[in-house]
Amino acid sequence: MTDLKVLVVDDEIRMRKLVRDFLVKKDYKVIEAADGEEALEIFFKDKEISLVILDVMMPRMNGWDVCKEIRKFSKVPIIMLTAKTSEEDELTGFECGADEYISKPFSPKILVARVDAILRRTAKSDENGMLRAGVIEVNKVAHIVKVNDREVELSFKEFELLVYFMENKNIALSREQILNHVWNYDYFGDARTIDTHVKKLRAKLTKEADYIKTIWGMGYKFEVEN
Repeated sequence: MTDLKVLVVDDEIRMRKLVRDFLVKKDYKVIEAADGEEALEIFFKDKEISLVILDVMMPRMNGWDVCKEIRKFSKVPIIMLTAKTSEEDELTGFECGADEYISKPFSPKILVARVDAILRRTAKSDENGMLRAGVIEVNKVAHIVKVNDREVELSFKEFELLVYFMENKNIALSREQILNHVWNYDYFGDARTIDTHVKKLRAKLTKEADYIKTIWGMGYKFEVEN
């Protein structure tokens, strides 16, 4: 992971130092911001930022608004790091376009493992990275999704979820399998993370949302004839 750059945004100096120290040990380059406005200023000046770790409650501009602003222009992975732990807050984070939502207090080692997992999957490339299922076409290298030749904008996690479904079409997948493969680590959460992303993915696929079948009590199946 050498030379990959992570932007850490938190108004608490001690929290930024804790996260920075663990990331630096894994050879990441770390840039810090103390509030939302500073974070956006840095992000739009530095085109080499690979991932953003973003606190929610900050002065000048909160993390949700920062996330929304970044999402208007970039698909860079965003991890929300916050003390707000209610289901509504977590869903708000995903609705804003966050890829991960980690509650404080947290294990720095787990945080770094999640950063590793996201950036490892982002960095993967495939010379023949085209997937097709029904009227859906995915270019894994360029991160482009087309439905009936219409380009569809997906977040990083929505894209990864669709790819996993298409690579395992017509196979029943449990929520545990989806978490382990799409999130790529032992996830200490619950099924609403998957269900939220599936709901958003279905909405963006519109008519083709019917490809994603719910298997009650288990998970999902991406069902398509070709």
